[in-house]
Amino acid sequence: MNLIILTFFVLTRNFIFFIKNLFVFGEKLMKQAKMTRFISTNDADRKWYVIDAKDQVLGRLATGVARIIRGKNKPAFSPNADTGDFVVIINADKIKLTGKRELLKTYIHHSGYPGGLKTKSYGEVMASKPEFIIESAVKGMLPKTRLGKQLIKKLKVYTGEIHPHQAQKPELISISEK
Repeated sequence: MNLIILTFFVLTRNFIFFIKNLFVFGEKLMKQAKMTRFISTNDADRKWYVIDAKDQVLGRLATGVARIIRGKNKPAFSPNADTGDFVVIINADKIKLTGKRELLKTYIHHSGYPGGLKTKSYGEVMASKPEFIIESAVKGMLPKTRLGKQLIKKLKVYTGEIHPHQAQKPELISISEK
């Protein structure tokens, strides 16, 4: 009998101690849960950047641009939201490839009909539409979802030095090799 009363006394004393530590002067002293804060697409701080593609290697430029467009360079990166910045690339016709890729690289398109496979070499695409080379390289590094289609719209590529986005006051940055 004494053991039961003693156990009950210890349990009630611990419970009262717990309740007393839980509420002090009406405030809760409970530990606050750690919560990850996700930024919404509307709250994202968007900037405009200009990158000069003159004498840049295509793949290294494309990976840097994809990181900026996706928003991975920001501390508030969220994989399911559009938190990235706008990128304007100038001098797209002066991009370079390493090794024999200028001779070996091909761009393939299919019309959807039997026998409708179209193949163009790097030289043909560079002569007709050099912007497409950078756009396709960056597009291949973005997600293949609705988010990726939304992100690729933030890439603006131009062949010359002049671009129509001066009103957005873009910052000139360089994608450096590490």
